[in-house]
Amino acid sequence: MAVSTRNASLLTRSAAAVWHPCTQMKQHETLPLVPIARGSGVWLYDFDGRRYLDAISSWWVNLFGHANPRINAALVTQLGELEHVILAGCTHEPVVQLSERLSALTGGRLGHCFYGSDGASAIEIALKMSFHFWRNTGHPRKTGFISLANGYHGETLGALAVTDVALFKDVYAPLLRHSAQVASPDWRLAEQGESPRAYAERCAHTLERHLEQHHADIAAFIVEPLVQGAAGMAMYDPEYLRRARAICDRYEVHLIADEIMTGCGRSGTFFAHEQAGITPDFLCLSKSITGGYLPLSVMLTTDAVYAAFYDDDVARGFLHSHSYTGNALACRAALATLDIFKQDGVIETNRAKAAYLNRAAQPIAQHPRVRHFRHTGMIWAFDVDTREPAFTRRFFQAALERELLLRPIGNTVYFMPPYVIGEDEIDLLVLRTLENLNAGYD
Repeated sequence: MAVSTRNASLLTRSAAAVWHPCTQMKQHETLPLVPIARGSGVWLYDFDGRRYLDAISSWWVNLFGHANPRINAALVTQLGELEHVILAGCTHEPVVQLSERLSALTGGRLGHCFYGSDGASAIEIALKMSFHFWRNTGHPRKTGFISLANGYHGETLGALAVTDVALFKDVYAPLLRHSAQVASPDWRLAEQGESPRAYAERCAHTLERHLEQHHADIAAFIVEPLVQGAAGMAMYDPEYLRRARAICDRYEVHLIADEIMTGCGRSGTFFAHEQAGITPDFLCLSKSITGGYLPLSVMLTTDAVYAAFYDDDVARGFLHSHSYTGNALACRAALATLDIFKQDGVIETNRAKAAYLNRAAQPIAQHPRVRHFRHTGMIWAFDVDTREPAFTRRFFQAALERELLLRPIGNTVYFMPPYVIGEDEIDLLVLRTLENLNAGYD
């Protein structure tokens, strides 16, 4: 693609000054960055007006489109009142309202909110709080954690310790505390003829056997409910969560639900764990909680956990903090996001959009190179049968040429569009993806 002077200038300056995330920077010698000048709805635009359909919601964060006027208006109002105040010793209306409303969405079963700035910080909070709970309640041996094989929970040291993605974890292994992994219920791993539910039940037996032997030393089991994102959008039956909740209860182990990606309607219900009819001991939210506007994370937990820290002894309190904890602007963006869910019947509307996309995507599902076409809520994924080592990069570049922003995970292509996507845009997404598939890969 021809690059205008303004686009080229931004690319040069960025390469010289910015260390981009999750990137081998040398690749940008031949794979240019995508310069973005503005956004509107599902579209991103460069300085020449070239557009890209944001089919991945800008790393899974955007819900209601770029430059959403309702969220914009809420932030403008909040800017005139309060931008931020220390949350240690102070409080403010947006953080109280948001805590009340999130708790209400759990039916009051998770009654206390602790805030951070991003997904990894929410995971760190949950891990530390679980460990400290057992210490405060007379079980100091319970210091270990288990997670699913191929699970991803973030890249700070505690979160990385319970992550099982070698590319992110192996080089830092000497810095990490050991954790154990149990079999993933990813239905792609089921035996021929075995249903997703039967495979989920078999994996739950593996979890039970592990806890039967090690529960005295285990503080918590952490899981991405229904969809393991970095594992290639690995999807599984809710029965696994039902079994996991019962097993954790039996062996007195906390259940941490990492809904940083699957929360806020992505799974088809507001919280993914709802589909299993369970309540975790800790619920971690981030990414789309502010509609994709501002960094914010929140960890919700039970009254029983809260009570274990409520004491005259300061050392028994949870002495964890972030400077921008409960930031007023971010909380206001989250409240505006919740307002849109409530006022627009988003979950129901999304079901109709998902049905439309499923019908439109049948040519992809039936493509000879496609394996395991799958769908949960507003997440779609399929695996491309290819041996080409540069597939991820080639597919990404070819998609940009066709006005799509797609970032395959290995040979897995996925769609996670903003909820405001319309039928015409769905048709374009499917058609251009098919063109990409037909471009030829070894």
